[in-house]
Amino acid sequence: MSNSRRAGSVYQTVTRAKWLAIPLLFAASLGAAYNYYQSAQAKFSRIESDGLKPGSRVELSANELTAYVEQTVPTVTGGVRNPQLQLVAPGVARGTALIDFAQVERSQGNKPGWLMSKLLEGERPVSVTARIHSAGGRATVDVQRVEISGIVIDGRTLEFLIDNILLPLYPNAVVGRPFELGHRIERLDVQAHGVGVVIGR
Repeated sequence: MSNSRRAGSVYQTVTRAKWLAIPLLFAASLGAAYNYYQSAQAKFSRIESDGLKPGSRVELSANELTAYVEQTVPTVTGGVRNPQLQLVAPGVARGTALIDFAQVERSQGNKPGWLMSKLLEGERPVSVTARIHSAGGRATVDVQRVEISGIVIDGRTLEFLIDNILLPLYPNAVVGRPFELGHRIERLDVQAHGVGVVIGR
């Protein structure tokens, strides 16, 4: 066999191996994401069982939280796709997703109002950055920054969106005021690598 044929054969073999590796890597990444989800779900179940001893700490990694959000948010809320969660700094989290606000409202059994149909119809990239404070079994989520299609929403406009879009869709949502964590959770220690759930008495 000539050197050129050998070279061609080796090139084809290497190229074929690369293409075969792509679905294997994809399958491996799906398996890893599902394992992270299962791990997060098991930890949430332990917390919700109310059987943990006072002073216990349950660590949820950034990968576990992201996998949990990816698995659960689209099944709970129609009109939301590709949700992601990032822990960007101590006490600060950022959520991103592709959201069709009008479809979200329809999924709640409501007819989109004028603002929704005129301004927010169709799927749009959304990013929400919030600071989370917690102590004594209570937590407060303060929204710091919202981006819709790359446009920063803050100040009075942000307050308007929270009051007229978020709260009507999710009446039980708590933004900017303390709420009970439940399940004897003392506090949430939010760090860039994950969240520590500290159990109180």
